[in-house]
Amino acid sequence: MTQTTGNAAESLIVQDLTKDFAGLRAVDGVSFTVNPGEILGLIGPNGSGKTTTINVVTGLLNITSGSVRLGSLDMTGWQPHRIARAGLARTFQIVRLFKDFTVRENVEVAAVASGNARGKVVADRADRALRQLGIFHLANTPARVLPQGEERLVEIARAIATEPRFLLLDEPGAGLNDAEIESFLPTLRRLRTDLGCGILIVDHDMRLIMNLCDRIHVLNYGKTIAEGTPGEVRREPAVIEAYLGAEEAA
Repeated sequence: MTQTTGNAAESLIVQDLTKDFAGLRAVDGVSFTVNPGEILGLIGPNGSGKTTTINVVTGLLNITSGSVRLGSLDMTGWQPHRIARAGLARTFQIVRLFKDFTVRENVEVAAVASGNARGKVVADRADRALRQLGIFHLANTPARVLPQGEERLVEIARAIATEPRFLLLDEPGAGLNDAEIESFLPTLRRLRTDLGCGILIVDHDMRLIMNLCDRIHVLNYGKTIAEGTPGEVRREPAVIEAYLGAEEAA
C-alpha cells in the first residue's frame, strides 16, 4: 500500500521514527503523514509501539533517530510545551483531570497553557470547546464526580481549547460501553469538521477505527506492516495474522 504524503506545507510528517529503551527498539523506522482535516488511525497489538510513537512525536519521550515536522517546521527534539504551542495537542490513555476543579476550570487551564489566550478569550475558548463536545451542561460540575466517559470528553475539550492544528488521541474509547462508543463517533467526526485539524487516533475498538478513519497505519513489534484505507487494511494478510484475526477481518 502506498503512503499518502499530503501537503508538506501543512501536514504532520513523521519520518523514520526510532525509539530505543536500553537496547530494546520499541519503535523501528516508522514513517507516516497526517494531513489537515484527515483522521489517521494508528493500530496494532499491545506492545506494538503505538503509545510510544505518540509520546515521541509530542516530546514526552526523547527521540533516538528520525524526524518530526509540522510542514517545514522541524520539531525534532523539542520539549512538550513547545510542541503543544506549535499546534499539536494530545490526550492520554489514563485521563488526568484536576479533580478539585470544575469542568470549565479544567478546560480553561489548558487554554491558558496554550500561551495565546488571556482573559475573556480563555473563558470563550473553554465554553466553545465544551459545546463542541456536547458537555456544556457539565461546566460547573466538579471533575471528581464525573464517570469515565465524561472524563474523556473533558480531556478532549481541554485539548481542543488550545486550538490545535493536529489532535492526537490515545485510546479515547478505552473503558467506554457500546452506547458511549456509538455516540462518540459522530462527536469525533464533528470535531474534524468544526476544527479543520488533522486527527491521529490510537484505539483498540475496531468499530471506532474502521468507521471513523480515512486511513489506518498498522504497527507490529515497532514496525509498520501496513497502511491504507480501512477496507485495504482489513484485507491485508499481515494485519489479519498479527492483529485482526480472520473473524474480525471478515
